[in-house]
Amino acid sequence: MEHFPFIEDGQHAYPFMYAIIGRSLCAAAHDERRIELNPYDSRTQQPARIPQPIRDGEGAPDNGPRNVMLDMQNPNLLVPPVTDNGLIPNLRFSFSNAHMQLNEGGWSREVTIRELPIATTLAGVNMALTPGGVRELHWHQQAEWAYMLLGSARVTSVDQDGRNFIADINPGDLWYFPPGLPHSIQGLENGCEFLLVFDDGHFSDLNTLSISDWFAHTPKEVLSANFGVPAAEFERIPGDQVYIYQDKVPGPIECQAVSSPYGIVPLPFKYELLAQKPLKTPGGSVRIVDSTNFPVAKQIAAALVEIEPGAMRELHWHPNNDEWQYYLSGSGRMTVFGANGNARTFDFRAGDVGYVPFAFGHYIQNTGDTTLWFLEMFKSDRFQDVSLNQWMALTPHQLVESNLNVTPEFISKLRKEKWPVVKYP
Repeated sequence: MEHFPFIEDGQHAYPFMYAIIGRSLCAAAHDERRIELNPYDSRTQQPARIPQPIRDGEGAPDNGPRNVMLDMQNPNLLVPPVTDNGLIPNLRFSFSNAHMQLNEGGWSREVTIRELPIATTLAGVNMALTPGGVRELHWHQQAEWAYMLLGSARVTSVDQDGRNFIADINPGDLWYFPPGLPHSIQGLENGCEFLLVFDDGHFSDLNTLSISDWFAHTPKEVLSANFGVPAAEFERIPGDQVYIYQDKVPGPIECQAVSSPYGIVPLPFKYELLAQKPLKTPGGSVRIVDSTNFPVAKQIAAALVEIEPGAMRELHWHPNNDEWQYYLSGSGRMTVFGANGNARTFDFRAGDVGYVPFAFGHYIQNTGDTTLWFLEMFKSDRFQDVSLNQWMALTPHQLVESNLNVTPEFISKLRKEKWPVVKYP
């Protein structure tokens, strides 16, 4: 597997440096010689090899207009494995290709059914807040599940019985707000970036029920009557939805705590996923979070998967719902099997979203030289998967041998215990 290193300009990292070889574009219009864009490998100080759609004598060079950088990031689309076949639809979309909503105080972008049409069960939002930046007081028709990527934030909520909640969220922590419960998010001293997941593929964070939007579209005399104050109190309210805005960095959490006569929410909305002891196997680890250990999370279940170099997420499928993935770091590839000879392979890297339809078999390989981390999420109260290896090990051996024409020696290597991640022999 080839790796294409990054270069840095002091602030950003880029995968390649491009050099134009040949004459100027203007002169080249009259030149029959082809101009090439050559990816430059800053480590070897040599041009990187440009991949071509050729495999074992099949295919031909692509000398026409092309996005070479994209081809190099997706080698298994350019040259699919020989086992790929059929018409499985696109199962990958990158947040880097999503529209960026910029506000004073932060930004957001989303991957929904509009960006990834196959993803009907879940939608995702990637959001960042500056120090003090606020995702305003709001609520959703959908459940909200979140994973903190960088920095820290303070979240607040109140339930239908007047019980409140306030907590600081750090990297690797989760929060979950049930549908309809109002809440807010504010960046702390270093700001933050996080992933939000909602249990409806049609969701859009730009179509949220927000306090500023409701105030702006309610007559001031109604607001006056509701809150028992003069209408003049509302002369300076925003004229439209605020969404994200800049505020001061809040002080210690004790300074903001508000005592409710009804107490605090009975089931915490926060879960420290990285504090959980992982299930470790040769090649990696898995941490599972669902309603069994995070009781409030009744509509979204998840697993945090670690795959070391030279390892893979084993061949498996999920018997309860589609799978929505978010890649945190590293690089990998996933092959999805969809019956009737259909299989397709996709390449992934940090910031990408993957999707697997209900019960489709799949596996994920680490294709890099660093650890691959990703989240797999489901619209369900429980995490469930079926291991191909375990299923075969617990099935009468003669059936497996006759079905697949395999030897008893192969059968003896099957595992009755589930290993979500396996190392190559």
